Amino acid sequence: MNNCDLIGRLVRDVELKFIPSTGMAVAKFTIAVDKNMSKDKKDQAKQQGKPTANFIPVTVFGKSAENCANYLFKGSQCAVQGEFNTGSYTKEDGTKVYTSDILASRVEFLSKKETNNTQSGNGRPVEFPDDENDIFQPVADDDIPF
Repeated sequence: MNNCDLIGRLVRDVELKFIPSTGMAVAKFTIAVDKNMSKDKKDQAKQQGKPTANFIPVTVFGKSAENCANYLFKGSQCAVQGEFNTGSYTKEDGTKVYTSDILASRVEFLSKKETNNTQSGNGRPVEFPDDENDIFQPVADDDIPF
């Protein structure tokens, strides 16, 4: 059985491409998945400059790939379900390169699109009403029907 379930945060924005012959969308991104370490071991690893997370490449196809490109960005948390995939290729200089990634069959978005109060995932500022035009008004307890 080849099944993998991961939860992590994107280390950079999603890269979306389309296969020229079929027009199918292909999204690639990398998630940082925390290693299972105690707080003391994690602090010790940080002090020694050792990684406290694994960086795992993910590939998604089709409509899911387009959704990932539209709604995920650097720092987003997501859950990925899929299969572990390995491969290899030979560089022009003759060296063989081995690859591994997750071929995702399902991606769940675990964080909202906004990264903080002033920035949206696409880099554009999020507009919030000012105090004068605030759309939220306080309600008296007597006005609540339940």
